[in-house]
Amino acid sequence: MKTRMTVGLAVVASSATLNLYAQDDQDTMVVVGSRTPTQISQIPGAVWVIDAEQLRTQIDTGADLKTALGRVVPGLDLAPQGRTNYGQNLRGRSAQVLIDGVSLNSSRGLSRQFDAIDPFNIERVEVLSGASSLYGGGATGGIINIITRKGEPGGPNWSTEAEVTSGFNDSDDLDKRIAQSVSGGNERVQTYLGVAYKDNGRHYAANGDEIFPDIAQTDLQDNRSIDVLGKLAFNLDAQQSLELTTQIYRSGYEGDRGVYFPNLKAEPADLEDAEIRDGYRSDRDPETDRKMANLQYHHADLLGQNFYLQGYYREEEASFQAFPYPVAGGSEFRASKQNTDLSGIKALFDAELTDTVGLSYGVDVDRERFDASQMFFDKALSDASGGLVQEEARVAPRYPGYQVDGLAGFAQSEWQATKGLKLSAGVRRQHMDVEVDDFQGIPGGESDYDATLFNAGALYDFGNGHQNWLQFSQGFELPDPAKYYGKSAEISVGANPLSAIETDQVELGWRYTGNDWQTQAALYYAWSDKAIENDEDLSVSVIDEKKRDYGFEGAATRYFEGGFEAGGTLHLVRSEQENEEGDWEKRDARYASLSSATAFVGWSDFERSARLQANHAFDLEDDEDREIDGYTTLDLALSQQTGFGKLSLGVQNLLNKEYSTVWGQRAAMFYSPYYGPEYLYDFQGRGRTYTLSWSADY
Repeated sequence: MKTRMTVGLAVVASSATLNLYAQDDQDTMVVVGSRTPTQISQIPGAVWVIDAEQLRTQIDTGADLKTALGRVVPGLDLAPQGRTNYGQNLRGRSAQVLIDGVSLNSSRGLSRQFDAIDPFNIERVEVLSGASSLYGGGATGGIINIITRKGEPGGPNWSTEAEVTSGFNDSDDLDKRIAQSVSGGNERVQTYLGVAYKDNGRHYAANGDEIFPDIAQTDLQDNRSIDVLGKLAFNLDAQQSLELTTQIYRSGYEGDRGVYFPNLKAEPADLEDAEIRDGYRSDRDPETDRKMANLQYHHADLLGQNFYLQGYYREEEASFQAFPYPVAGGSEFRASKQNTDLSGIKALFDAELTDTVGLSYGVDVDRERFDASQMFFDKALSDASGGLVQEEARVAPRYPGYQVDGLAGFAQSEWQATKGLKLSAGVRRQHMDVEVDDFQGIPGGESDYDATLFNAGALYDFGNGHQNWLQFSQGFELPDPAKYYGKSAEISVGANPLSAIETDQVELGWRYTGNDWQTQAALYYAWSDKAIENDEDLSVSVIDEKKRDYGFEGAATRYFEGGFEAGGTLHLVRSEQENEEGDWEKRDARYASLSSATAFVGWSDFERSARLQANHAFDLEDDEDREIDGYTTLDLALSQQTGFGKLSLGVQNLLNKEYSTVWGQRAAMFYSPYYGPEYLYDFQGRGRTYTLSWSADY
């Protein structure tokens, strides 16, 4: 029987059956809590697991991966809808996103971690809320670990999915997706191969207008993506297993619609009165291109301990679209391309020292290499075509290249002090060497930094379905070397070494499973002494400024007789920063998270299902009177099992709500007026869309 986890978002049939699922949830094994398979009921922290069925329910409404997760994971902000996931924080701070334990975060923060895999190839998603150093830097708000599908003995087993999405505004308002997998094997060898292809059309706002492209971070209109995931697993003997996963993922723009600026040749030139037209072509288009290989080995009895060894390699290219930079006489269009190579080895021993004491310890070694170029386009041709035609004039370095070598050791202990009380504590020591290349006459150099991070927790199980925990944990992030160095010769690498920006967090939590309820909730308080901010030219500065985030996250589902269910999630967060007078004030709206809530009602009899869900982002205003307007949308999902597969109909933004996305409102603050008028960056939310999908396993 497949396990279900925590917030109870899966559609099931009766309260009796649901109680069995609820018990399974307590026993579900996850790796996100300790890097070794651990029951959720043994983790002193808020853990959320979204399985394939729960994810499919959200995807069937037309949502992409980051949108789906934002709707079902409390503490995770609602998604920005474009290619970027900038500002989609966990508990008000950055999240580390992984695929099978391989980090998709980089020192150069591109905010494209979810433009990395098609949901078809996902088995489940494990989320650990709160600051953590389990997998290194970047998890000041939590960890999101995407677990991919794998083969099983028997078969061949086939799976097919097909879907179309449209708002019926125009003939080009059509998204198409098809996916196919095959898996199988025997007791010694299992294989899996999955391929998913998606072709997006144009998108339209609730008022019927074509949505303006996100020229800052790019969006997914006229985007084509393909995800190829292969997995080969060997059971070498009763104690040893080996698994190889490889992935090729490409997501890029392939259309001919672009932004036309009628005033590029005017005196003085400006970016007013732009419109969307056919005829766009460019020598550099928006694209995300990733390749990944991941080898995992497990020995269940090496020196009397469980031993885990992982080696991985990730290669990534991220390209942006032509962007208008202000120059004398108007605007000059440029587009960057940023390349990251990440490789590493992780080794971990897990030992039972006594019947009540356990110890995990190990070493992580990794290397990240980054370089970037900027393509300058022919200004005369750009001006003459209103920015629709962008031909290469020259290519130059965009940021200084760098290499970051990391070495970390860690140890984590657990003690079952009594039948109900479990205590845990751990430490991670991280050392990083940073080597920065020369850049545009500015000397590079070398520096290093260290971080020591602790955690301690207590979990009490009352034995009746109730659990409470209290936890202290630390995480860290690294200022972006590419944007920190290279902007001025005064900021030399040797005299201005980077330092880890640590986040401390305390958390008090409770979970309950049983009696037709599934609930989990936590109060948290997180703080740090330094902050990363963007200058006017979007370069990075590290400032001595205290920040804090505190709030509540929780989810509850109530199951009723006859297959009915109801529930929701709630995240209330307040983000503050200390001013020069020592007083706390609201954090800049460009960076602060919005509180959010969802609510749903559903029904299923195993053959048919229905679900109505509301998603709400609260308003946000900072002490400088910058505002982000919240919004509420409704989604509807219907499904019917047939003799030839499952048919689903989803309606996203059911009431056709007109709104600006949170990213669009933030982008207007970031880029306007320095890079042009506000309307260029105010990325609109999509209007009502209908998604018809079919899936079959055979």
